[in-house]
Amino acid sequence: MALSRLQWLKTHLPEWVQDWLEVIVPGAQILLILFAAWLLQRLLRRLVHRASVHYQLPDELLTPIKGLIRWTILVSALLLVLERIGVSATVLWTAFTGFATVGAVAFFAAWSVLSNLFCALLIFTARPFRIGDHIEVLDTAERPGAKGRVVDINLLYTTLEEHGAAAGHAAWLQIPNTLIFQRVVRRFRGVPPPEPPAPPPAPEQEAAAATIQPHPQPPTDPAR
Repeated sequence: MALSRLQWLKTHLPEWVQDWLEVIVPGAQILLILFAAWLLQRLLRRLVHRASVHYQLPDELLTPIKGLIRWTILVSALLLVLERIGVSATVLWTAFTGFATVGAVAFFAAWSVLSNLFCALLIFTARPFRIGDHIEVLDTAERPGAKGRVVDINLLYTTLEEHGAAAGHAAWLQIPNTLIFQRVVRRFRGVPPPEPPAPPPAPEQEAAAATIQPHPQPPTDPAR
């Protein structure tokens, strides 16, 4: 279809224009590809911005998402432009498969980091807890675990201010985001968790306290 239109233009346009058709047509196609890529990028960035406002996503999470969108559209547009210039599709496919292989290897090498990023996205969207809540990350519902107030949530860690730390010796617990979805999370919203009950005294201590009795005072003689 494109060749028939190009032949029709060559037969109906002046000769000086026909000499430039092989430059004008690919140039127009390249400009159209670049314009479509720019328009698509703006549309996706606007959708991401609306989603971030709706779900209250932090800037630390928006930056990699916007970068992924930008580079995906840029690489796709570059491949289409190279095809319009005349680069062989076989060469493009070989280059694409090479980059895909390297990307797959890098993906599996950084799986732990990427899983934390994905879990951070789930935390910001599903909202199992928020900054300021008191939570406890448990292995099971019966065993105690890491307990504290959520003070920060970033792409890799959820930071807790440890509950029950001595005065003047505050401690922070950095829990990987993947661990949040692998453990039981107990949430105390708006109020700190209750203090654990004091342990009962050991039997040895009770026996020692019972044996220590005050010595009776000798009676005083009223005649003296």
